[in-house]
Amino acid sequence: MTIERVTFKSFGVDLVGDLYLPDNFDANKKYKAIVGASPFPQVKEQVLGTYGPEMAKRGFVFLAFDYLGMGDSPALPGEHKQSRYMFRLIENTWDAVSYLGTLPYVEEIYGLGVCQGGSIIASASVTDHRIKKLATVSGMMAADGFQWLGQEVTNPMIAAANTSAQAMYESGEPDYVAPFGLNDEQSEDEFVATAAFPEMARETYSYYGRDGVKGPKAVENFSNIHIGDQPMQSLFSLCEHYADKIVQPTLVVYGQDAPTAICSTAFIDKLTNNPEVLAVAGFSHVDFYHKPEAVKVSTDAVAEFFNQ
Repeated sequence: MTIERVTFKSFGVDLVGDLYLPDNFDANKKYKAIVGASPFPQVKEQVLGTYGPEMAKRGFVFLAFDYLGMGDSPALPGEHKQSRYMFRLIENTWDAVSYLGTLPYVEEIYGLGVCQGGSIIASASVTDHRIKKLATVSGMMAADGFQWLGQEVTNPMIAAANTSAQAMYESGEPDYVAPFGLNDEQSEDEFVATAAFPEMARETYSYYGRDGVKGPKAVENFSNIHIGDQPMQSLFSLCEHYADKIVQPTLVVYGQDAPTAICSTAFIDKLTNNPEVLAVAGFSHVDFYHKPEAVKVSTDAVAEFFNQ
């Protein structure tokens, strides 16, 4: 496997990506390519840095990239880093597809999204039929905050985000927050002690926490801290409202016992394209991020589906 550092234009700036190429890659041959979409709040070295090598081993070209304002990709002039806004994520994905379309060895383009990446890739696919197939893993596709959280939760989130947006506009300075209550310095016990759902908090910390397998110490470009007006866009989940418009063959993989399973099953119920579904017992939401036995199940299934 070879990894090439690449850049491509989106919103007039250069987004940075890693292009995973199969063993014995030959630029004169044709390959199926995958554009990867990552969970919130990740950078390319996390889940996509796990799935990229696995899909390359299975013969695919795989593009992992940092969205605008994330990781190695710059923010727009006058804006701030850690600004992962949903509408821009979709447009960044369209531009990633355009970039893959310029590569002479790319035959067809598919989309693979994990967690929030499922929502991103599904939303992008509604009107981008250059994406010939899509697959989601532990997908948060039916994740409309207004539907699941209720106004007693969303209204305070919106109020805080509005205040942050106004302050940043007036000062020109970033207003950073920890959107899930997890910062880059907490120990596991400190984070879990204040969590409403301790078991879920431990799982979150095991991946994202200071001492987690893909936390800020393990992944230099990653931070749990994000821009304060994020909920003004992250509360929107577009793809579930357009699920019946998705025409591409679709595979949905999820842990049937995970608390987030409903975000896959509610989406599946709205699809009209006869999707393939793999509900797996014994694996949690985050297991599909990095645990070898879970990743093997999902990547084997995705490879088989994309090769059909």
